[in-house]
Amino acid sequence: MDLGTHFRNWDKSNWVIGSVVVWLFQISALVGISIGFQDWFITKTPLNLTIHVALLFWIFPEKLRKKLSLFTILFTVGMLIEMIGVATGIPFGSYSYGENMGWKVLGVPLLIGCNWAVLVFVTASIVNRFLKNNLLKAFLGASLMIVLDLPMEAVAPRFDFWTFPEGAPLINYVSWFSTAFLMHLFIQKEKLVGDYNFSLQLFLAQLVFFIYLTFFLP
Repeated sequence: MDLGTHFRNWDKSNWVIGSVVVWLFQISALVGISIGFQDWFITKTPLNLTIHVALLFWIFPEKLRKKLSLFTILFTVGMLIEMIGVATGIPFGSYSYGENMGWKVLGVPLLIGCNWAVLVFVTASIVNRFLKNNLLKAFLGASLMIVLDLPMEAVAPRFDFWTFPEGAPLINYVSWFSTAFLMHLFIQKEKLVGDYNFSLQLFLAQLVFFIYLTFFLP
């Protein structure tokens, strides 16, 4: 095997390494939370999300400039709409962020903007595997984000991520879907390819994590 082939095979295996890292962090957190170290692990949420961002940039095959520009746009849109939401209650309803999501700007953690971008990147990469029509891709991608948001909303107040005074209203989910749908239309127009294998593992790891916290943690 020549050196070029070796590095191409290494690149193809990056998603395996990244997926192992993601699952190790998620499983470790679940075990730690379950045996009584909830505070320690929950306060490490910013580190976990930062690792997801780093892995995404490492594994996705697009040129760095393209990844940075698309990520920055999605991050900025996510931050702006969340800032408006926290300040006015529009479009998600009245809510506020807690202290376990890291540094904030105008009441919104910077990692929330990162989370918007990561989720769009990941879900777009998943739907690209099965669909060709951009409208259908945007609809399914936004739907996947809602599937993940449901258990996230259930555990968020308990872990001081964010809180709706009377629980998340229906308008929160409608607005979440609408925002995600528009972000997906944008990302599909920009022809993000991504990495299906890593994206699927990251999505499933997050889903398992929040479902377990919602239904199985005492």
